[in-house]
Amino acid sequence: MIQIQAALFWAYAIGATFALSAGRQLQVWERINAGEGPRTRSRAANPYLALTVLFSAVLLVPTGLFLLWQNPAWATMHVADGHEGVWAGFVLFYAGGVPVAAVIGFLVAQGLVLVGAGYWAYLQCVGGYFLLFGTLVHGWDGRGYERFLSPGARDFARWRQDSVVNHVLDFLTSGTFLALLIFGAAVIGTMLLTEIGWLMEGWSLPGADEDRKVHRFLAIAIAAAGVYGLPFVGALVASVLVRLLGGWIGLPLFAVLAGLTLLSRRSPVRRLYGLVGVVHRHWRADLDTGGDTGREETGVTSDRSA
Repeated sequence: MIQIQAALFWAYAIGATFALSAGRQLQVWERINAGEGPRTRSRAANPYLALTVLFSAVLLVPTGLFLLWQNPAWATMHVADGHEGVWAGFVLFYAGGVPVAAVIGFLVAQGLVLVGAGYWAYLQCVGGYFLLFGTLVHGWDGRGYERFLSPGARDFARWRQDSVVNHVLDFLTSGTFLALLIFGAAVIGTMLLTEIGWLMEGWSLPGADEDRKVHRFLAIAIAAAGVYGLPFVGALVASVLVRLLGGWIGLPLFAVLAGLTLLSRRSPVRRLYGLVGVVHRHWRADLDTGGDTGREETGVTSDRSA
């Protein structure tokens, strides 16, 4: 349900966020299946991955194709003026690429979760959403938000001839916005309910109480701000720096700022991440059936990730 240029970024971010939300369950799933036959160890047997594929195939792809058919100019960020300008490969690329991107995002984040690098799995979510918002806000030519807020090719062509307020009002009263509103309620609503549900499911597993430092509602709010709010603010800052300083200076400067914000050991983002109670340590699979009883019941170790 998003423009083609940003669709794969969003799908990757959703897949990574789903995996991070179900991080504890994925670690338990890995332990339960450790040492068993290849059938139970197959990727297709993972219920969380299967639901991620189902979400992308049933909700993301059909709504995106509907908007591409209804308003090809908007769906292609006005690269095409109408159906005649849409290459058939775009349709194939969108329909096949969105589920693939979601699966890749899920598998990358899952792999990081299973080795105890939960924070790096979170950075996959941040990176995907930053590219999504960056495409919508700035785009490839600095006119990303103009392309997003222009429901038709004529609106985009005369953007500079009218005020931003009038363009926003025109967009809010367009059929494209109505479709986005209806589809967004279904797609984004299902996405958020899934992520929150998997988070709460994970908090009920052993070790979750000692990791979550705040109330559940506050933890959900912090998680939402970290996954969606932080990348959006980052996209705005990057766009402003590029507009003021140019790409050759603005982007490297933003990269330094982002590195200090996200990668520093004293980063406030790391501290907030530690409050939520998502995965940040490694639950090892105990392959020794004669091992300690307590470990057999929980499968949890207190090893901290590096």
